[in-house]
Amino acid sequence: MPLIQANGININYHSEGSGEPLVLIPFLSADNVCFAFQLPEYSKHFTCYSVDPRGAGLTDKPDENCTIELMAEDIAAFIDQLELGKVHLVGVSMGAGVALEVAGSHPDKIRSLSLHGGWVKTDNHLGSLVNTWKLVANSVGNVLEAMATSVFPLCLSPELYSSNPDYVKSLYEFMKSRPAQPVHGFLRQCDAVLGHDCVEKLDNITSPTYITFGERDLITPPAIHGEIMKKKIKNIEMELFPGCLHSPILETTEEFNQKSLEFLMSNRD
Repeated sequence: MPLIQANGININYHSEGSGEPLVLIPFLSADNVCFAFQLPEYSKHFTCYSVDPRGAGLTDKPDENCTIELMAEDIAAFIDQLELGKVHLVGVSMGAGVALEVAGSHPDKIRSLSLHGGWVKTDNHLGSLVNTWKLVANSVGNVLEAMATSVFPLCLSPELYSSNPDYVKSLYEFMKSRPAQPVHGFLRQCDAVLGHDCVEKLDNITSPTYITFGERDLITPPAIHGEIMKKKIKNIEMELFPGCLHSPILETTEEFNQKSLEFLMSNRD
């Protein structure tokens, strides 16, 4: 997979498909394979660029202050370096926060915006969760184990854990096969999440915007974060996935792919 220098760091990414450019930003601790279940469908219609964000995968992991704004500038510089022009931008969880910041700071770069499990400002509830994840990662000294014990159970429903334990185990094994994130990279990403606040930039977003949540999401509850975005972003539609927690992308993959692709296709030139 290629590396490109942008915003002072080397950014690793995977690209496939043909058509208008579609840039994808993964969730906390993940690399570009976060979208492994989406790319086979998305790449039939778009040239997909799935990015390893700062601190994860094969992208640089400087042990220095990290913010969502800085990660957004990484993506903006990435778009410029590859001369992609206006892109369809997709983010999941932490990646949705980054994508929201890109759209608020660089609306001229965005053709459409898809935010899955996103949020506009870290509140006390989310902050408490993220600080717990930091404590676990520091305690066990292993990011994957911290994710598996303290984050996964908030992303996948109890019903899925009970009915399909082999699938849950396969997700763990798949993540285990990827480049291990160092603890400092995870902590820096967590700090970025803790400081996230782009409420004042929402009025800048002009692109068609699609936001999705698991109906039972406990990390970014739609009744809080979805409603804020609906009030502040002009051209927006919201989708809830019944029964899901934070990761419909993994739990109801076929339905998620169909609905998210419908939005993307409807906003092609």
